[in-house]
Amino acid sequence: MSSQHSKTDVILIGGGIMSATLGTLLKKVAPEKEIKVFEKLDASAQESSNAWNNAGTGHSALCEMNYTKEMPDGSLDISKALKINEQFQVSKEFWSYLVKHGNLTQPEAFIHTVPHMSFCIGVRNVDFLRRRVKALKENALFNEMTMTEDKNQIEKWLPLMMEGRNNNIPVAVSRDETGTDVNFGALTQKLFDFLQQNQVDVEYEHQVTDLKQRKDGTWKVKVKDLKTEETTTYITDFVFIGAGGASLPLLQKTHLPESKHIGGFPVSGLFLVCQDPEIVSQHNAKVYGKAKVGAPPMSVPHLDTRYIDGKQSLLFGPFAGFSPKFLKTGSNMDLFKSVKPNNLLTMLSAGAKEMKLTQYLISQLMLSDDERIEELREFIPNAKKEDWDIVVAGQRVQVIKDTDKGKGTLQFGTEVICSEDGSLAALLGASPGASTAVDVMLDILQRSYKHEFPEWETKIKEMIPSFGQKLAENPELYKEVKADVEHYLKLNNQK
Repeated sequence: MSSQHSKTDVILIGGGIMSATLGTLLKKVAPEKEIKVFEKLDASAQESSNAWNNAGTGHSALCEMNYTKEMPDGSLDISKALKINEQFQVSKEFWSYLVKHGNLTQPEAFIHTVPHMSFCIGVRNVDFLRRRVKALKENALFNEMTMTEDKNQIEKWLPLMMEGRNNNIPVAVSRDETGTDVNFGALTQKLFDFLQQNQVDVEYEHQVTDLKQRKDGTWKVKVKDLKTEETTTYITDFVFIGAGGASLPLLQKTHLPESKHIGGFPVSGLFLVCQDPEIVSQHNAKVYGKAKVGAPPMSVPHLDTRYIDGKQSLLFGPFAGFSPKFLKTGSNMDLFKSVKPNNLLTMLSAGAKEMKLTQYLISQLMLSDDERIEELREFIPNAKKEDWDIVVAGQRVQVIKDTDKGKGTLQFGTEVICSEDGSLAALLGASPGASTAVDVMLDILQRSYKHEFPEWETKIKEMIPSFGQKLAENPELYKEVKADVEHYLKLNNQK
C-alpha cells in the first residue's frame, strides 16, 4: 500500500548521534524548517551510538597514540592530534550551550571526567611516549598532560595494572585529567527529546527503501512503515544519510556520481567487561596502549572506565571480528549486495593491498576466550577469567575508495560525502566518529546550505565561540571556552 505526502524541508535518515546533532543544529539556526527523522529500529541510539557499541572515549588525542605519527627522522607529526582535539572541543562547546539554555539537562547522565592515559612498555615505546608528551605539551590544548616512569606513582594511578607486573621491564604512562567518558547513547536520546519537543517528527520502525532525485533538484524518498507495511513517498529539499553501516547501501540507491567507486568493509568488535565493584573501583581512567604491528588504528587496546546507565564498569578491547552484516541488526547479505559494477575493482584492489589487515582479522577470529584473557593480562597481570564477560560491540563499515594513493584505499576515519548541489549528504566510516559529530555536521551545513549559512554564522558563533578559529593557535580563547565547558557540563565537580 502506498500514499503521497506533502513536501518537507529536511529528512534525516538514522536515529543516532549524527542525525540528532544535525537536527539540533538546524533547529537552532533555522527553526522554521520542517524536519522529519526516520529510524528503522524501535528507538534511537540502538546501533553505533549505543553505549555498549562504542568505546565512549571523548576522542581528543590525549591518550590515543595513533594520532601522533612517528616520521622516518624520528620526529612526531602532531597535526592530526590537534585536529581531533579541536573537533571534540567544538562538540563540548555545543553541548554546554545546550545545557546553559535548558535544552539539555543533567549533563552528568552523558559525560564524566575520566583521566586519559597512554601506557607504554619497553625501552622503545617508553622513548616514543616521552617524545610524544614533549611535542604535545607545547600546545595549550595539551598543557595539562603529565608523564611519569616512576613505578610507585604509576601504581598510585593504576593499581590494578601494576599489581603482579614484572618490575624489570620499563613502563611509562602519560596522564591528562581533562579526559572524558561520554555515553553517546544517553546524549542521543536527550537530543531527540529536545527535537520532539520542538515539533520535529521522529518516526521509529520506519525504513527508507528508495531515494531518487527529481529534475528540480528535490528528492523523492520512499519510506516503509514496518508496523503497517504502508509505504509513503516524501518530497524534500535536503536528505542526510546518517544510518551507520546502512549509509553506504542507501547512498548507492541515489545513483549520484559521488556514490560510485566507494565500497565498504565491515568489521565487528568484542569487549571484555567487568562489573565487579571491588575490581572496578581500583581503576579510574581510559588507558590506551599501542596497536600491534599490522593492526588497524581502531584496534588499539584500551582499558576503560565506563559510566553506563548510572553504573560504573570496566571494558577492555576491542577484539576484532568479522561479519558480512553492515549493522548488528543487518543482513548477512549486506556486504555482497554492496558490491556493484562501479566499485568492484575498488573492492578487489583493497583486498590485494590489505593483506596485513586480512591476516590480523583472521588471527583475531581464531582467538579463544583464554587467549583474550591473556591479552587482557598485558594490562592487568592478575586478571581472572571468571571476572570478565564478553560483549559484542557495534559493527563498523570501513570506507574503501579510490584516492591519490591508488585504487581501493582503505579509509579508517570519518568520511563525509556531499552531492555537488548540496542537496544530499551522507556520513560513512568509523572512529573518531561520534566525538566529532558537531564539527562534522557544521561542515555539512556549510556545504549543503551555502546561501543560508552566512546568515546563520552569528548564531553559530553564539553557540560555539571558537567557530572559525583554531583553539590550538589561540590559548586565551581556549582558556575561556574550557572554563565555560567545565562549568556547564559539571566536569569540575567530578575531578
